[in-house]
Amino acid sequence: MQDSYDVVVLGSGAAGCTAALTAAVEGASVALLEKGDGFGGTTAMSGAIVWIPANPIAARHGVVDTPEDALAYLGSLSHGLIDPELAETLVRTGPEMLEYLAARTPVHFRLVERFPDYHPEHPGGLPDGGRSLEPELFSFDELGEWGERIAPEVTIRRLRLCEQTHGGGTGVIQDETLHEREAADIRSCGLALIGALIRGCLDNGVDAETGVCGRELIVADGRVTGVEVEIGGERRAIGARSGVVLATGGFEWNPELVRAFLRGPMTAPASTPTNTGDGLRMAMRVGASLGNMREAWWMPCFQIPGDTYLGQPRSVLTLRERTVPGSIMVNRRGVRFTNEAANYNAQGAALHAFDMTAFEYANIPAWIVFDARCFESYGFSSVAPGDDPPNWFARGETVAELGAEVGVPADALTATVDRFNANVAATGRDPEFGRGDSAYDYWNGDQTRPGHAATLGTLERPPYYAVQLHSGTLGTKGGPRTDRDGRVLDLDGAVIEGLYAAGNAMAGVTGMVYGGAGGTIGPAMTFAFRAGRHAAHARASVEAAAR
Repeated sequence: MQDSYDVVVLGSGAAGCTAALTAAVEGASVALLEKGDGFGGTTAMSGAIVWIPANPIAARHGVVDTPEDALAYLGSLSHGLIDPELAETLVRTGPEMLEYLAARTPVHFRLVERFPDYHPEHPGGLPDGGRSLEPELFSFDELGEWGERIAPEVTIRRLRLCEQTHGGGTGVIQDETLHEREAADIRSCGLALIGALIRGCLDNGVDAETGVCGRELIVADGRVTGVEVEIGGERRAIGARSGVVLATGGFEWNPELVRAFLRGPMTAPASTPTNTGDGLRMAMRVGASLGNMREAWWMPCFQIPGDTYLGQPRSVLTLRERTVPGSIMVNRRGVRFTNEAANYNAQGAALHAFDMTAFEYANIPAWIVFDARCFESYGFSSVAPGDDPPNWFARGETVAELGAEVGVPADALTATVDRFNANVAATGRDPEFGRGDSAYDYWNGDQTRPGHAATLGTLERPPYYAVQLHSGTLGTKGGPRTDRDGRVLDLDGAVIEGLYAAGNAMAGVTGMVYGGAGGTIGPAMTFAFRAGRHAAHARASVEAAAR
């Protein structure tokens, strides 16, 4: 690692890698510095979907979508929290970013067909999909020894999202195809995206290092000119002639920052534990204005005792488990409180409902409840249909017995299940919460069943099971405010020269909105692309000012 570069990027998730790759392609010397022991950040753990409206890939599949439709959609969900200029920048730059990377790097995407937006019935929403794309499969054989440095603890996946049950597939591929992918070490999802991005970075001369933690920005004459990093307990200054890009992820693993900023309880982060707000703290020290600090990419999740990732409890997103027929969610009072099949970010608002009389969060803790038929048909997360129920399931031979087991009022839980069953049996509908009314509701359900039946089914066959749910997050989405090129702004709205932010290290441009699958990584890569390009081109003006 050299003492100085044109551009220094902190963090190696999709945002950091995209910024570094773009800056390098544009001719800058670049350092990509990762705090953890492996590259990839939270992206490597994810499905790596990107939400890009009006994209050329969908257009080639006959999808009709326009920037105006996407802006109307975001506007309908904004509640005044989305900056119109940044929203337009997101919508109009996303397609450009995709084509730029496809033409110059190993990074390519494909359409996840029919994947609906998360609020598809809102103006401009797409109930038949078109905005969610997944990375193409990528062979780690192309990385050589570098492949071992990418998220070594992440479970290797070989199936595309579109081949998995929550991507519209069956979850099963032919043995011959699987063996071929194993032989060539072909990977999917987050590892595929990070693998392709890292390969692109290496091909374009990026110096990439792990175990390097950014500690403090170096400022000279009102401009960020580098960063002080910590390597093995020792401090070192790295110069950045054009700029420093903060792509260090969110602050969800920093209890002090979580308590100070988030709007409600968050007890189960599902991201990499290195996301402790390093970029946020560095930006605050140089006077950055902050935005969207109360928001996160919310999700209900569960934890398996003893299951860890990088030494911390692993939190698992509940998606299909709460959507398939024969399952419901209940709160501490034993009653339903939400449309279980709605998107996971929207569930965060339900979990944060506050009971002013009892002065408590009414829906925390919560449980997902399901019967034996549901478990036998669909399994639960990594527990396959036909497997024995694990010991971390709560169990009861009756609904009342299950209520007593998990500590909710048995009579209330029994009445809840009876009422739900009666409604489903009589009408095939959910008059209480409208489960199944949205096109999105049945996407993660049983797509072999028509309409509402894809997600609605009675709970009648004992034994009954329950798994406790927590208020979790895929990452926070607040940070320093930026302009359309990712340049960080100060308290007066002026640019802090030489400082950029992207991904969850910046103030999320979509406010409280999660537009659709990939709503995290799509904007992250789009603004990282703009930041990397701007930082690379800033060399000329910096050099001219120095003369």
